[in-house]
Amino acid sequence: MNVGDRVRLLTGREQGIITRMLSDELVEVAIDNDFTIPVLRREVVVVAADEQKAFGTMSQGPVAPRDVAKAAKAAKSNKAAQPAMSQPTAPAAGSAQQPTPPKATVPQPAPKGLYLALSHQSPELLSVHVINNTDTDVLFTYGEERREQYRGLTSDKLGPKAVSAALGHFHLKDFDQWPAVVVQLLPHQVNGTTAYELITKRTQFRAGSFYTSRREAPVLKQEAYLFQLDEKPAAPVVIAPEKLAETLKAQLTGNAPAKPAAVAPAPEPAKALVPPPHEVDLHLEALQPEGAQDLSNTAILKLQIEAFEDTLSRALATNMHEIVFIHGSGSGTLRKEIHKLLSRNKDIKFFEDSRKEKFGYGATLVRLK
Repeated sequence: MNVGDRVRLLTGREQGIITRMLSDELVEVAIDNDFTIPVLRREVVVVAADEQKAFGTMSQGPVAPRDVAKAAKAAKSNKAAQPAMSQPTAPAAGSAQQPTPPKATVPQPAPKGLYLALSHQSPELLSVHVINNTDTDVLFTYGEERREQYRGLTSDKLGPKAVSAALGHFHLKDFDQWPAVVVQLLPHQVNGTTAYELITKRTQFRAGSFYTSRREAPVLKQEAYLFQLDEKPAAPVVIAPEKLAETLKAQLTGNAPAKPAAVAPAPEPAKALVPPPHEVDLHLEALQPEGAQDLSNTAILKLQIEAFEDTLSRALATNMHEIVFIHGSGSGTLRKEIHKLLSRNKDIKFFEDSRKEKFGYGATLVRLK
């Protein structure tokens, strides 16, 4: 029983995919509707491959052995009868010649390279794999990064034209919460004459590019969301023959100079978030004193809305209790747009016209939760 196996619950009719081994006696199973539950190992059984071929991968409930044998026998007899049924018949005399069907187009072979592939285990559950579609062995590590915190999960070796086991599982419903995937790869050949540099690839999934990346994955031979990890192939490290002997001798005698440890660049310090003033003037003269005469009415409204949204987000982030937006009365267009946006924001307690004796209907007071 391994991660990625399809199993059936013995206490019910549900089937699912094993996504994690929680302990020696407990596994995590994603049911076909993507509801993840912990289950004792003794309460699940792996769905046999013969059963899947006979009844399909979505069969429910226990299947009697005689039914499996019956379905297998029927499939075998159908296969034997198929050639006889598919023999072409000669056209009758005088009949029009049937057009020759077009030849099937041969799919282009996938380009060589190293890939990250996410394939469907169920309609909503994806498994993550590394694909080595090259002629060399590859050592790799796999990890995930959340909130700039990296966590290494596994490492392994892939032979030529090979695919890794499932390295992780992601739910499509949680797409916005997926971590960044970090893969390090080092191609090598036993008794080879070329050394390669390490490839490090960080992949942060974006909706715009993720859903357009679906195509047939090499080696895996099924559709997957595919991302190439070696857009820039690993550069060979060339060592002169005379220096190679000196380097090996120094390493064997222990006189080789120590290599400096790789130091990750220090992250840039986060900028302090400054709360906005209690009253914010959205008039064009206050936002853009120069060049205002060259803007159209649409551009002016866009500039004012962007300033309003930025100010409101900073007010919420710095836990302000209230803020006043001065938008003027005029035609009322800006006031309507601001009120529309405020009415859709769940972080707003309420809003109302502010200080009518001073601004009339030209300012709005916003109370924040």
